[in-house]
Amino acid sequence: MPSVFVSARKRRPNVHLPVVVGLAIAAAGMGLVAVPYAAQVEHPSAAGVFEPGEEFPGGTATTRRSRDHVNAFSHFSHGIGFAGESRFKLGNAIFRKEWVSSPASTKASDGLGPLYNARGCQNCHLKDGRGHPPAANWPDDDAISMFLRLSVPPSTQEHHRLLAERRVNVIPEPTYGSQLQDIAIKGHAGEGRMKITYQDVEVTLGDGAKVTLRKPDYEITDLGYGPMSADVMISPRIAPPMIGLGLLEAIPESAIRANADPDDRNGDGISGRVQEVWSIEDQQVRIGRFGWKAGTPTVAQQTAEAFAGDMSLSTSMIPNPSGDCTEAQSVCRDAPNGNSPGPDDPEVSDQLFDLVVFYSQNLAVPARPDASKPQVLAGKAKFHELGCAACHIPSFTTGEVSGQPHLSRQRIWPYTDLLLHDMGEGLADNRPEGLASGREWRTPPLWGIGATAAVSNHTFFLHDGRARNLEEAILWHGGEAQASRDAYAALAKADREALLAFLNSL
Repeated sequence: MPSVFVSARKRRPNVHLPVVVGLAIAAAGMGLVAVPYAAQVEHPSAAGVFEPGEEFPGGTATTRRSRDHVNAFSHFSHGIGFAGESRFKLGNAIFRKEWVSSPASTKASDGLGPLYNARGCQNCHLKDGRGHPPAANWPDDDAISMFLRLSVPPSTQEHHRLLAERRVNVIPEPTYGSQLQDIAIKGHAGEGRMKITYQDVEVTLGDGAKVTLRKPDYEITDLGYGPMSADVMISPRIAPPMIGLGLLEAIPESAIRANADPDDRNGDGISGRVQEVWSIEDQQVRIGRFGWKAGTPTVAQQTAEAFAGDMSLSTSMIPNPSGDCTEAQSVCRDAPNGNSPGPDDPEVSDQLFDLVVFYSQNLAVPARPDASKPQVLAGKAKFHELGCAACHIPSFTTGEVSGQPHLSRQRIWPYTDLLLHDMGEGLADNRPEGLASGREWRTPPLWGIGATAAVSNHTFFLHDGRARNLEEAILWHGGEAQASRDAYAALAKADREALLAFLNSL
């Protein structure tokens, strides 16, 4: 495994805050059942009541700038200080830059590819917001902010050992690696193209209203490097929004573990599980927090994996200059790279890498100006009544973050437990990742979700963007969330509108 450089290790938050005993909110028909047990939520949230601090979901780090603007997700943490603001702006410049292939005269910007999905971080996370599936008229529209993960079942003792020790989350497809890279530098071929077709699925709500969902089907065409394994497993992923990552990283591990209930000991039908993955920084197993299946433990490792997988750029943490190119792609592996002047110098220098990580940790969560409106509070009551808060836990208190006091000891409102949950067959990708099964997904944070249209100019939700609005996203919930989904579908129109108003206020 690659060595850890010191600056990445120093960023890791200390997590030693006590966990508070709370309540588990469970759906029981249309009622509310409060089941006491240890530390379900650090701060029990009052259903239907405005609580002081709710309007600032990122604590004092919440940005006070308008959330109804295309740049609502691109502001720095409040309280960051002048030096922090300078680092943030430099990180933003690196995040927005487009890399070029080697050899090039711009040594600080070369090394792209040979195979890749995007030329820069901003290409996937436009305005630091949410990605989207390609439009129906693709290839006129691109798939830059969405790609396919690839893997195969373990087939050797070494595969099983690596998975058991959490050293890897998946076994890459032998020829195409762990991610389909559809773009290539000049002189090379992309790996293939993602093709999506949709089937309409009509759902009738309790009052007779009808909603049409779209069920996607995926295939890979125009393979550039020969056949793909017959047992390949694929998983579509859109780029998630970037806000609040440093705050999520600062939630104590003890608080996350306290909410896990794998055996459903409180009988509410919710059995969240902790994801455990290998930390390159710590060289040991840690809790997974980031990614659709919580496959990465820290912002730094998530950043390094994105550089490697999306752009095929090396870092000190993941020093492979050929990125995801496999041994079967010898032409790709033999191509010039940007590790210069020596083979041990990464294409993304430690200085640039640290700036991007700091930037990613400090994209601020916008404030909630409508948090106390009557319809929003009525929707909040329904959110709890239907059991949504059992997974989308409203609030936590962050731990101590070395060198970043503005992220430390903050009561935050991310509406997630960062745990894995079985979401049913409808959302299953049937591709295990780490401890996550093919039906399990990490509870995504909901903060800022109502600003999606303003920032990203769309309202596509879920891991593959199949849901075209929040109501469709709710109606795709299954598995552990089936009871809550069915309770939503049974609501009167006014109650559904109130719940959606609450979500759009987050």
